[in-house]
Amino acid sequence: MTLRSDTAELLAGAGILDVDVDDAVADEHVRSSAYQRVVSVTAASQSRDRDRAIVATILRDPIEIVSKTAVVDLVDRIAMKATGPVEFQQWSAGLLPETDRLEAEGNRAFIRRRIHDWLFYLSVKDGHVPTSAELAKATDWMQRVLAEESTSPAVLDLLGESARTKKTRNIAKTRAGSRRHRM
Repeated sequence: MTLRSDTAELLAGAGILDVDVDDAVADEHVRSSAYQRVVSVTAASQSRDRDRAIVATILRDPIEIVSKTAVVDLVDRIAMKATGPVEFQQWSAGLLPETDRLEAEGNRAFIRRRIHDWLFYLSVKDGHVPTSAELAKATDWMQRVLAEESTSPAVLDLLGESARTKKTRNIAKTRAGSRRHRM
């Protein structure tokens, strides 16, 4: 496979006809934008059957930051649609072997951390109240997402006490306090 044939295949598979393949091959910014559109179409699909093949194709891009960014966007979009941690775990398990295509360990680790964060988020959303040790394994980003979105008083209290950053602790404390006043 070549970058040109991969790009053409991704665009055609997503039904995106207004991107010039040669422009996308020549310019990583055009290609990155095209990948974002492919990811958007892919995530909106009801079927998850083609996701692994799409990720494998994107990860063949010679510029790792371009491919990593697109894959992380897909992970985020699918996680937000997942009905729970089990569904997302099964989906992400199929993708993880594809991330071995990335040469930089930092890029592979980033995707693995993002998947871990979403599994953590989905388990909390499903009613799990994490321990301080479990919370410590979540990234600062995910701790902030939980502080901003969780409706669980126990989770907000834990974040208010144990989140790594002062900003996240303050968000959680403020939200926990405002929830108590409404009850």
